[in-house]
Amino acid sequence: MTLTSGGSTTGPQTKMGRIVASSFTGSLIEYYDFLLYSTASAVVFNEVFFSNLDPVTGTIASFGTFAAGYLARPLGGVVFGHFGDRLGRKKMLVLTMLIMGVVSFLIGCLPTYGQIGAAAPVLLIVLRVIQGIAVGGEWGGAVLITAEHATSRRGLWASFTNAGAPAGMVLSTAVMAVMASVTTPEQFTAWGWRVPFLLSIVLLAVGLWIRLSVTESPAFEAMKDRKAEAKTPLLDVLRNHPRTLLLAVGVGLGAFVVQGTLTTFLISYALGAGFERPTVLNALTLSSAGAVAGILGWSALSDRVGRRPVVLTAAVATAVFAYLLFPMLDSGSVALLVLAVVLGQSVIHAAFYGPLAALMSEVFKTSSRYTGASLGYQLAGMGAGLSPLLFASLQKAGAGTMLLSTVIAAFCLLSVFSLVRLGETSDRELVDAA
Repeated sequence: MTLTSGGSTTGPQTKMGRIVASSFTGSLIEYYDFLLYSTASAVVFNEVFFSNLDPVTGTIASFGTFAAGYLARPLGGVVFGHFGDRLGRKKMLVLTMLIMGVVSFLIGCLPTYGQIGAAAPVLLIVLRVIQGIAVGGEWGGAVLITAEHATSRRGLWASFTNAGAPAGMVLSTAVMAVMASVTTPEQFTAWGWRVPFLLSIVLLAVGLWIRLSVTESPAFEAMKDRKAEAKTPLLDVLRNHPRTLLLAVGVGLGAFVVQGTLTTFLISYALGAGFERPTVLNALTLSSAGAVAGILGWSALSDRVGRRPVVLTAAVATAVFAYLLFPMLDSGSVALLVLAVVLGQSVIHAAFYGPLAALMSEVFKTSSRYTGASLGYQLAGMGAGLSPLLFASLQKAGAGTMLLSTVIAAFCLLSVFSLVRLGETSDRELVDAA
């Protein structure tokens, strides 16, 4: 096998178009499944699975099940990262997609609290945890398949996996918005919310067909040829690269706290501020579509000027934006609602989040890269799962929006500190020296 310095094989099977299309489409489908839950937890799960609680407490409980998926993601990163570093990236991509599709379909089939009582939320939590484990293992494989094939413009190509997240949000919120529009509130609560989850089984078939066409990472194959794989990738990361892991988590944490705020907590907050459900979902769909272009654009810029300048600027801008977000929502203006979510998700957060795909890949060596990148990314990703729960709890305790904005800004400043200490990563090779 012939390798270039960037980690690519020659031959038609490894053309970047096919690799990138596979990573983007597969990521879109997986995140459709995962993020569909975030929308449902904000708009309907409190009524369906926690109907025995008052509305505010029900919303907190609903966000709690949402957070459970994020808490499970690091476990998925460790488990699938281990086998991805030992057996290959492609096998884990196929397995995680299969799990995600089946679990999402089963969520759509769950009986409600009114039908089976407390068993309903328990089953919901179990399925959400399995979802979290699967998506925790999926991201690292999808990013590495792309990044380890790239001979140039690694930031752009790797970011197609991250762009799959808002693309999945576009699809999931669009389907949910359609169902909310074509049904009465009673019908939506009774059965309309189930349709998007049941459609997952169709997307699963498409996703598996795409994922099975992908070739294995050349960097991984080169490592296997040299018999240089780590016996226990997790121990290698924890023993030899603990500082790198902690800084990677710190860089990503601010971006994920903002992601959870803009894609989940914002829905609940806007509904409480008096906006109609379809209006909020349509605004989120628009901003998520813009985020796809924003992620790709900012990540392409990071190939030219470096990861650090792009992410650093975005983190500072996000800290400032945090103090503008809630006043814009409190205005009651639909125009300001749309401006807030588009500016926040499509522009500022896209620059914060997009380059993280390449950055996380560039700080670990091949033999433990799947484990290290996945663990760093998924530990940071807990910020997206916990922030809606934290903010809803602070609201219930009577905290004002100034405190919420300050918490967001503090996490952004943590990202700034971590990024400065981590240094520039775009010039690092992904094929280890023999």
